[in-house]
Amino acid sequence: MKFNKFYFGLWLILFALFAYWQFNDPDPEIWVSIYAAAMIFCLFGIRGIFPKIPLTVVVILCVFGAIYIFPGGVGDWIADEWVQKDLTMKTPQMEENRETFGLLTIALALSPALYKAWK
Repeated sequence: MKFNKFYFGLWLILFALFAYWQFNDPDPEIWVSIYAAAMIFCLFGIRGIFPKIPLTVVVILCVFGAIYIFPGGVGDWIADEWVQKDLTMKTPQMEENRETFGLLTIALALSPALYKAWK
């Protein structure tokens, strides 16, 4: 139970920060809502509640969403981010890459909860 509280508590804080950073995004209502949903599942995880069907749907949607918006040139994006040294969005491709990895992060972070739900 301690693992749940620490793990999901950490992700709750991280997803809250991710949601906060989305307020200057071109489409904040979408991404703040997505991270808020992840935060809700982290709160459930802290309390030891793992709703099987909703978690399954969220993880699958995140994976398929990441595949759908996955842009080409991820290596170029990483190199551009490294050279740029700030978080401003210079191209639409940078935004798509960040959104892709945001969805994958949610799917990976909620995977232990999904495992516990199906166990």
